[in-house]
Amino acid sequence: MKINYSFKFIGWFLLLAAHVFAQSVESRLTKAEIEFSRAQTGLRSNSVFDIVVHQNRIWLGTGKGVSMSEDSGQTWRTFTQENGLGRGGVSAIAVNDTMIWVATIFDSLTADAGTLPTGGGLAWSKDLGETWIWVQQPGPTPVQNNTFDIALHDDGSVWIATFGGGLQRSFDLGQSWEVVPPDKNVFDPLAFLNHRAFSVISANGALWVGTADGVNKSLDDGATWTNFNHANQAEAISGDFVVAIKSHVWRGTEYLIAGTRDADEEEEDRGVSISEDGGLTWRVSLLGAFAHNFAAYDSMLFAATDMGLYKSLDFGKTWARYPDIYDAAKDAYYYSSDFFAVGISAGNTLWAGGSDGLASSNDDGQSWSIQRGSVQPGSNGEPRTYAYPSPFSPFRSNTIGDGDGHVRFQYNTVNTTNVTVRVYDFAMQLVAEVVNGKARPAGGTYFEVWNGRNKRNEVVANGVYFYSVQLDGDGTYWNKFMVID
Repeated sequence: MKINYSFKFIGWFLLLAAHVFAQSVESRLTKAEIEFSRAQTGLRSNSVFDIVVHQNRIWLGTGKGVSMSEDSGQTWRTFTQENGLGRGGVSAIAVNDTMIWVATIFDSLTADAGTLPTGGGLAWSKDLGETWIWVQQPGPTPVQNNTFDIALHDDGSVWIATFGGGLQRSFDLGQSWEVVPPDKNVFDPLAFLNHRAFSVISANGALWVGTADGVNKSLDDGATWTNFNHANQAEAISGDFVVAIKSHVWRGTEYLIAGTRDADEEEEDRGVSISEDGGLTWRVSLLGAFAHNFAAYDSMLFAATDMGLYKSLDFGKTWARYPDIYDAAKDAYYYSSDFFAVGISAGNTLWAGGSDGLASSNDDGQSWSIQRGSVQPGSNGEPRTYAYPSPFSPFRSNTIGDGDGHVRFQYNTVNTTNVTVRVYDFAMQLVAEVVNGKARPAGGTYFEVWNGRNKRNEVVANGVYFYSVQLDGDGTYWNKFMVID
């Protein structure tokens, strides 16, 4: 019986939610950051969890609110709790012609279970973010009841997929909510994995819901449901945990693309499951990848996964991985292979987001532009240098493939200079020289990258480390960071 899977499932759920936790921690703005960011036209966050493109506007769900661009990403407006959103990082966005809905998540420290994900409620706007109406997280408690996905249905209802609260809908803009189990059972998420919802879409008159027990389809606004899982079909989805669903119509055929991953059955696997016949049969591909999100344009599909960014020209029969992302203009790499979101905007511009910012390409990946959000060193009372991330894990932070992690030492320049960056242990013994005499222009914000290895190419031990940024003709600036594995 699948109720026996619950303990392993909860462990997987906490791993999935960790992506959002990183954003919720980052979302705690200081007063100085708030004042600075009100005048900022760039991104505020390095964590991009969702990308929605609608009517030539690009909406991002980030660790510090919702960012929106109307000029192809040249400038961004960001909306946060200060503007009326809920507390924490953004976990879901839905946009249609008349409104936008946003859900947030933060972490709560509990007495019995330690840190747990907590729903920060939902907010909606009918004027492109000028004003927001916030509604509290529906359910008996917001703890372990965060919203993973939102869908705006044809009948005017809004649907949310939540962990502890299940699948819910509202007809009155969130003032009241109704739990709608995608089966005939009385709602009980402890007894039924199909009541733990992760993804929901409204497409072509149908509702599609991804749960911990497969894909569910309703053609009558949620009155009745059909369940497709790994065990009840000959040509089935790869695994019963369905974390993402997308519908794409091309030349009269609707393609249902699902991010499906293994539960407890040995024959299940993580991958991408695609149906061309309304869910009656599925074919699976990209096995081994945890697909977080999808985008589609004409006959092309794109997948944001934990193993990189992928593209398919044959509707998911075969996939090609984009090479590691490099911004030649900034001489900067995208230090992560784990992408949470992908989108396509006007001019076939490809957007990809994850824990290391936002990357975009208008030539199908031949060249890239990377945008990151960060506090500007040396501005608005901030120090001249700081390390990101801190704590830093040499095995997990900003990794590319199976390689090392990377920590960035941010700094700014006043005059044309040469920069030298060195790392020291707690006893002030030299651990590594990151760069020596590297030329940097005046009046800019830059960073140097270190992989957590010492002069003998050994990964350093856990602890507190100091580093210095020496700017010729300016001075030497110090700060510290933590290494934790």
